[in-house]
Amino acid sequence: MRALAGVFALSLVACAAAEAPAQPEAPTTVEHPIEGAAPVNPPPPQTLTLRCAGAFTQGGIALCRTLPGASVALDGATVGAADADGWVVVGFTREHGAQTQVSASANGATATARFDIAPREFDIQRVNGLPQQTVTPTDPEVLARIQRDAVLKQEGFRSTANIEGFLDGFILPVEGGTVTGRWGNQRVLNGTPSTPHFGYDIAAPAGTPIRAPAAGVVTLAQPDMHYEGGLVFIDHGQGLITMYLHMSRLDVHAGDTVEQGQVIGAVGSSGRATGPHLCWRMKLRNTQQLDPSVAIEGLAAARAELLGE
Repeated sequence: MRALAGVFALSLVACAAAEAPAQPEAPTTVEHPIEGAAPVNPPPPQTLTLRCAGAFTQGGIALCRTLPGASVALDGATVGAADADGWVVVGFTREHGAQTQVSASANGATATARFDIAPREFDIQRVNGLPQQTVTPTDPEVLARIQRDAVLKQEGFRSTANIEGFLDGFILPVEGGTVTGRWGNQRVLNGTPSTPHFGYDIAAPAGTPIRAPAAGVVTLAQPDMHYEGGLVFIDHGQGLITMYLHMSRLDVHAGDTVEQGQVIGAVGSSGRATGPHLCWRMKLRNTQQLDPSVAIEGLAAARAELLGE
C-alpha cells in the first residue's frame, strides 16, 4: 500500500459553500443501473479477507474489498457494509491522525488492516471583494433562502445509489483550466475567518464544459443557490458524492444517470465567487469532506492494486 501526500500552493479564486450539519436521517437508497460501468474483476472473496488500496493521506480516499455484505468499520466506528461485489469506500478527514485501522466483520469473525496516514500542510487564504451577504448574511430573506437551500442539499447528500461508479477511477471535470484553490486551506473572507475550503478550484472561461469524473446518478441539480450558484451533485455509489459549484449552465436533472466524461454543464461565476471557475467537492456518506483531486491518483492506485490494472 502506498500513502499519497500533497503539498499545496496558495490559491487566488474564491469559492465556498455553507452546508448545514449532517442530520441523522435515514439515507435514501436509489437503484439505477449504470451502463458501461467498470467490470468487477477478479470475483469477490468467498471468505472473510480484507484488502485496501488508495490515497492514505488527510483528505484521501481508499477502496477496500472484502466478503460481500461484511460490516466495515474505520477506527472502530462502523461506516457501512460491503456491496454485493465486496467493495466498500473509506475516507480520511482533514484532521485525521497518523494511523488508521479498517476492519471487516461477518459471521462472528473480523479481518483488520492498519495503515499510516500521511499528514498535509494547509495555507491560509485571504479573499476580499465578495458580496457581504454571502459572507456574513443578515437579511431575513437571505437567511430564509439559505435555510431552504440547506434542505435541498441534505436531500441530495442522503442518496446511497446502489452502483459502482467509483470503480471508473476519476478524471478531471474541467480540461485546460488553472488550479486556483486547493482543498483544506483555511479561509479568511472579506477579513472574516471562515471554515476551511473543502473544494478544489479550477479557473476556466465561462462556458467551459464540465464533465462527470466517473459514472453516477445526479441527486441534485439547482441553477441558483445562494452560496453555490448553479449546483450539481453526483452519487458514485457507497454514498460517495461529488459536487460542482458556480455553474453557468446545467445540462442534467436530478435522477439522471451519467457516464464518465459526459458533459453535465458549464463553468460560471454564480453564487459566492470572484470569477469564473469550477469549485469541485467530494463528500462521503454525508459525514466526511474529502479532496477530489487526491482521489484521482488514489483511485487509480486502488484500481492498479485491487483490479490488477
